[in-house]
Amino acid sequence: MEEAGRGTGCGLLKVVVARGRSLAVRDFTSSDPYVIVRVADTTAKTKVINSCLNPVWNEEMTFSMKEPVGVIKFEVFDWDRFKYDDKMGHAFLDLQPVAAATKLRRALRLTAGETKLRKVAPDVDNCLLSDSFVMYSNGEVVLDAWLRLRDVESGELFITVKWIEAENTK
Repeated sequence: MEEAGRGTGCGLLKVVVARGRSLAVRDFTSSDPYVIVRVADTTAKTKVINSCLNPVWNEEMTFSMKEPVGVIKFEVFDWDRFKYDDKMGHAFLDLQPVAAATKLRRALRLTAGETKLRKVAPDVDNCLLSDSFVMYSNGEVVLDAWLRLRDVESGELFITVKWIEAENTK
């Protein structure tokens, strides 16, 4: 697990880059993809998966924040040994639905179990491939989502976003 931006936040934002699907070819017949994740002014990166258009990373990055606000940006690249890495698309996810679900969790005083808090539909403010749900599960507000990559001929990312408030991080 990579930890980024460990400051004086009031909670932890965990971003899991799980896998990619149907990524673009940038070498002769395949690509060597990796993902850069940006949250506010902090950046984290997955490992490179060699010669794969459907990579599995399952890498969790942790960011310390006051509130789950802003936008998570995902940039996919093809690693190249002798030249600049090639762009393979990008996606973003607005954290507003996670923030709203966090407030709802507080209002409902949820402390245990699993509850659907909010439906998030694809629109211009996100790169969602299909409807997703923000859930409360085991002390975490969780969103699992497939994101469609933009500015590329093909490609999708499956990610999980988890918000853990300070009272649950000890």
